[in-house]
Amino acid sequence: MTGPTQEFWQERFASGVIPWDRGAPNPQLAQWITDGTLAPGSHVIVPGCGQGWEVAALAAAGMDVTGIDFTPGALTLCRQLLEQNGARARLVDADVLHWLPATPVDAVFEQTCLCALYPDFWTHYAAQLHAWLKPGGQLLALFMQAQRPESTLGFIEGPPYHCDIHAMRAIFPATQWAWQKPPYPCIENTRIERTELAVALVRK
Repeated sequence: MTGPTQEFWQERFASGVIPWDRGAPNPQLAQWITDGTLAPGSHVIVPGCGQGWEVAALAAAGMDVTGIDFTPGALTLCRQLLEQNGARARLVDADVLHWLPATPVDAVFEQTCLCALYPDFWTHYAAQLHAWLKPGGQLLALFMQAQRPESTLGFIEGPPYHCDIHAMRAIFPATQWAWQKPPYPCIENTRIERTELAVALVRK
C-alpha cells in the first residue's frame, strides 16, 4: 500500500503521538450544528473518526452517528470518549476505501480522512463518499491546507497531504456535487500550525 499503513496509525494512537488532535471537536462542527446545516436525527458518517471528538459532539446534538476507522487504538479511544460523555454512536472497524453503509445517509463529516490518504486514493475515496450519501445529502468537508516547499518540485509530502482547492474541484466535480461560492471559512489548528477550508458540498 502506498502511503501510511494501518500499523503507522496504530503506532501513533498507541503512543499518544497524535499532534493533529485538538482535544476538542473542530469548531466548524458547532457552527454547522448551530446554523441548522446538521439537524437532529440526521444520520451522519465520520470517516477516519480517530479519538472521536466529533462523533461524541454529533451524538450529543441528537444525530444518528457512525464513526469509521481501521485503527484499533483510535476506536478504543473513541469508545472511551463516548462512555465518558454518556453518548451513543455506531463504531465500525473498516477501511473507508472498501466499506459501504447499508443505506445511503444524510451527511458525511470529512475532516481528517482525506488528508491522511495518499493522493493516489483520492478519486476512489471521493466515489465512496458519493455512494454513501443520499441525493441531496451533504459532504461537510474540512480541506487541509498543508502545502510544503517540496510540492513545487513535484514531491508528495504527508500526511497530512495538501488538499489544494483545485484538486478538490477535480475529485468532487460540479457534475456530481453542488459547490457553494467562495470565500470559504478558514479554520486554524494551532497544534499543527495548519488551516482547513470549510466547504459544504451537496451530492447531486
